[in-house]
Amino acid sequence: MARRPLFELTRELTDVCMGRRPADLVVRGGRLVNVHTREILDGADIAIADGRVAMFGDVGHTVGPQTETIDAGGAYLVPGLIDTHLHVESVMVTVTRFAEAVLPHGTTTAFIDNHEMANVFGLEGMRWMLEEGRELPLKVFLAVPSCVPALPGFEDAGAELGPDEVREALEWDGVAGLGEMMNMPGVIDGDESIHAEIAATLERGKPVTGHWSLAGVRDHRLQAYIAAGIDSCHETTSREDALAKLRAGMWVQFREGSTFRDVEALAAVLTEDGVDPRHCLLVTDDVLPETITADGHMDRVVRRAVESGIDPLVAIQMATVNGAEYFGMRHDLGSIAPGRIADILFVEDLGDFRPHRVLADGREPGELPSFSYPPEAYRSIRLGRLLAETDFRVEAAGEVATVRAIGVASDRVTTEHLTVELPVSGGQIRASVDADVAKLASIERHGGSGTVGLGFVHGLGLRRGAVASSIAHDNHNLLVAGMSDDDMLFAVDRLVEVGGGMVAVAGGEVLGLVELPIAGLMSDRPVAEVAGQTLALEDAYRSLGSTVANPTMIFSFLSLGVIPALRLTNRGLVDATTFELVSPVVSSRSDPAGV
Repeated sequence: MARRPLFELTRELTDVCMGRRPADLVVRGGRLVNVHTREILDGADIAIADGRVAMFGDVGHTVGPQTETIDAGGAYLVPGLIDTHLHVESVMVTVTRFAEAVLPHGTTTAFIDNHEMANVFGLEGMRWMLEEGRELPLKVFLAVPSCVPALPGFEDAGAELGPDEVREALEWDGVAGLGEMMNMPGVIDGDESIHAEIAATLERGKPVTGHWSLAGVRDHRLQAYIAAGIDSCHETTSREDALAKLRAGMWVQFREGSTFRDVEALAAVLTEDGVDPRHCLLVTDDVLPETITADGHMDRVVRRAVESGIDPLVAIQMATVNGAEYFGMRHDLGSIAPGRIADILFVEDLGDFRPHRVLADGREPGELPSFSYPPEAYRSIRLGRLLAETDFRVEAAGEVATVRAIGVASDRVTTEHLTVELPVSGGQIRASVDADVAKLASIERHGGSGTVGLGFVHGLGLRRGAVASSIAHDNHNLLVAGMSDDDMLFAVDRLVEVGGGMVAVAGGEVLGLVELPIAGLMSDRPVAEVAGQTLALEDAYRSLGSTVANPTMIFSFLSLGVIPALRLTNRGLVDATTFELVSPVVSSRSDPAGV
């Protein structure tokens, strides 16, 4: 996109306002939603030049012979929606395919944290996505991933980013800040490397985005985290935590993803506590392709906010001007006002927010340019050695073993640290349908050590077969769970064959497969097509017995060691409360009674 900065256009825009130069486009007959004053202006036409708003109001003097005119037909004219925290990789498509899907839903700006790609390909992978975004009508900005790997010393990723790499990325055009700081212990314990990343970001006048996932922890530790300069958080799940963060100067991002949905719980901060909404933002974080296809993107989040009792004009502010001001881009984004980029949505009903026409940079997006990833992007599954069924063997003596199991449930990012009794036969611990416990393995896949971490998961609901994924937050090693070692091996082999993705198998047969050959994370196919594959895969999960909502996303988070309580990485089972590696086996014993 040949998008010109405001400093190059000051005279041109002034000339349009003064009638010395005609506007390129005039939008007439709409009801302008002014997010600066939280009011609706009837009869305020809009004059646009060079992709920016020159002025609104009586714009008759800006019309020339070549000026194009759009009749809004009484629709509300709303600023383009801004998502201040999301992972494009969660949609499992390229940035171009993501833009193609979300622009019609009114998302015109995205601040992406591509730490999924960074964990596979480091700086190079981050640069690919940023370069792809530069050519699009969707404004794509990068929040530099701050924690690669997410939990150093407990996992192996495909890259390591430290202060030097962060400083380099902060100089790239299109970088807006530092991505979510998940290493909470590193911040509050004074880790030198972590604080060097934060300092480098603050020195450049950019924000440091946060990830305080310790629900209910609102004491001096939270204050220490914020004192380091971290001033936003998308992991807030309760009204009380939101109040504590807002009172301490944080911007709270009300998240409404596919699995983790917090808007309703947080709305009471505004509707009952009467908190000033200027530091409140709406975000998606992680959204599945089928969610976008069925319900939309940021327009869906606005609708959810309104359904939760938030005034429509406040909800629009939370999705527009608030985000622009947080990232220091108020001269360019977030409102329909002089000088701002002309991202304008035509909406019939603010309560049932569904754009029927979208302008990005003062024009309808049209067909998007293509972008080709380099060949190495398709070669990300690099196992250090040939695997065998014995790699999934958890040994124990006796007939019964007490094991640690990761407890999962629908719509919950946190897990439980459970102890469960499982049968032992042939010297190894077996999965159990009766106990709803599957065996779990994390396999290093970035061409490194080839290590395999082993554990167990309760609540996934598998009664047979196995499921596997190369999407495994945030190390993105190969994660596999199953009721038999042979099915687990078959599932892994199938993903290696196709270059990554997600699969469900049983008895040597593939029941569902989503191929994600780019970094093992993304497809270059349209979102709707990928959505069809993911829905079919969910049906395959169901055929194996799983009853968990959004099972593929719940499964992909089983390796995220920075969120309590128990997780699995390629190095082993991580107690994400005490941050130590623990054995999956607590004890074993003989069981003459056969219990």
